[in-house]
Amino acid sequence: MSCVKVLLVDDEPHIPMVVGRKLSSAGYEVITASDGEEGLAAANEFGPDLIITDLQMPYMSGAELAAALRADPSLRDIPVVLLTARGYVLSDEEREATNIKHFLSKPFSVHEILRVVEHILPGRSEAA
Repeated sequence: MSCVKVLLVDDEPHIPMVVGRKLSSAGYEVITASDGEEGLAAANEFGPDLIITDLQMPYMSGAELAAALRADPSLRDIPVVLLTARGYVLSDEEREATNIKHFLSKPFSVHEILRVVEHILPGRSEAA
């Protein structure tokens, strides 16, 4: 089985480091980006199976990234998990324009993120 790729997009460097370590140890290949623009470029280059992105970032927010992914035929089906420091409710318009599958509120545990990833991508890690 080829390695399942997870793209982590967050402007706070410790989030991708900690979450990336947990996902890597579970058998996922982890790619990181520090903002939405870098995340979009990385998605085009690496074709991840899942994207975990912060909501509030400079240059392009996580919601804007999810909408840009959805607008690109080659990226539109990649599921997105949105990390937010505050409760976030997806509008009907945003729901239609994105492929956001789950929200996680900060602070969260790395175990919680791993459960969400395994739920969205069941049986897809190298360790599975």
